Amino acid sequence: MFVPMDPTAQGFMLAESRNTPMHVGGLQLFTPPDGAGPEWGREQFERSLQVTDIAPLYLKRPKRSLTTAGTWFWTEDDEFDLEYHVRHSALPAPGRVRELLELCGRLHGTRLARERPLWELHFIEGLQDGRIAIYSKLHHALVDGVAAMRLLQATMDTDPSVTDTPPAWAARQAAAKAERDQEETSQRLMDLPVGAFRSALAVSSEAAGLPFALLKTLNRGLRNETAPISLYAPRTILNQKITGARRFAAQQWSLDRIKAIGKASGTTVNDVVLAMCSGALRHYLLEMDELPSQSLIAMVPVSLKLDSAQSADASGGNAVGTIMVKLATDEPDSGARLEAIHRSVNAGKEALASMTPTQILAMSGLGVSPVVLQPMLRMQGITRPPFNLVISNVPGPRTTLYMSGAELQGMYPMSIPVHGQAMNVTCTSYNGMMNFGLTGCRRTAPKLQRLLTHLDDELSGLEEACGISA
Repeated sequence: MFVPMDPTAQGFMLAESRNTPMHVGGLQLFTPPDGAGPEWGREQFERSLQVTDIAPLYLKRPKRSLTTAGTWFWTEDDEFDLEYHVRHSALPAPGRVRELLELCGRLHGTRLARERPLWELHFIEGLQDGRIAIYSKLHHALVDGVAAMRLLQATMDTDPSVTDTPPAWAARQAAAKAERDQEETSQRLMDLPVGAFRSALAVSSEAAGLPFALLKTLNRGLRNETAPISLYAPRTILNQKITGARRFAAQQWSLDRIKAIGKASGTTVNDVVLAMCSGALRHYLLEMDELPSQSLIAMVPVSLKLDSAQSADASGGNAVGTIMVKLATDEPDSGARLEAIHRSVNAGKEALASMTPTQILAMSGLGVSPVVLQPMLRMQGITRPPFNLVISNVPGPRTTLYMSGAELQGMYPMSIPVHGQAMNVTCTSYNGMMNFGLTGCRRTAPKLQRLLTHLDDELSGLEEACGISA
């Protein structure tokens, strides 16, 4: 039985190549429960392989042939091999976090086999502090980053006394919900144009409003104002063709420290996260004598609360779009950078808030489209990059989670570099900490781990600028 892929999933399948694998991933670190012996990690791995009733999400395999007219469909894998997808690894001595991140970078650079369901999970032992790590990856056609986060939350326990947490592929309700969320999101995207014609009001507001929204967005872009489109991103070493090799860097910082800076400066948590990234990137590029005189531009996903007057179907609700934020990397002062970023983000949100969900989707898609079109038209390096990197902040669990009694201590997202975008920064909050995951091309974004030091220095610099004592 073949089930058609939605257009977004089709796009991820078509965009994938040896140098641009299209999967998202994550690294989780667990402290074994009290009394756990040295074989606890292996026992969890072996127990996970005992599952015989696999959730449908984890059985979906991509398929296309002459019978599907070259279009990608989903089919159920009738030769499913759980031991292929779930693996057991150990780190070389001395088992530092450095060795763990190197292994995750290597695993993340390998494409998922299209002849099988598009996911893998690795139990990793050998950390010198006794913790157990899990690295997992799922194709972006299967789930998006938000759905993957929800799946993670739903397949863990909040009770440390539960000693038999089922693995994700056995948690049928959680997997079904993640798949349903993905399908509903895709359906909403496909229904937007249809919904625009459901009433005369929708026709006038949506169809007639798109050209105006486009003109307004282009006008803001031409004036170098924050909008879903940027025309002034400078060329940097990060905006070149990439290889398939990956490097991964990860660290966490106290959310209270970030919130304190936001409170003292009248800014948001997301503003402070962007300012940390801005200062870190400034010092990173300065070290290599590669800092451009113009500010770097980051593509930042944002969520807006719309009232009924802004929505053609009069239902209001939330809308997710993207804005091109000026990171003020040309500004040497940490406090001034934060203020500039705050102004840029607010200006971008105001620009989106004047649009309907359809217009937000269309303008955001237009701003991102050069990432796909430039390599296709062989214009890479000839024109300016549409933006310099993606920085996203995905809200995560607020309470402590456990896997069979083992406490989840850190969760670090891993994303997708593409041609012209050699680095991606994704953050997620968890249990009072902000977890940064930096994914980059090993060749085009060298010395990626140096950014962790710069992020830490910038957080301290922002505290100093706001008069917060350590």
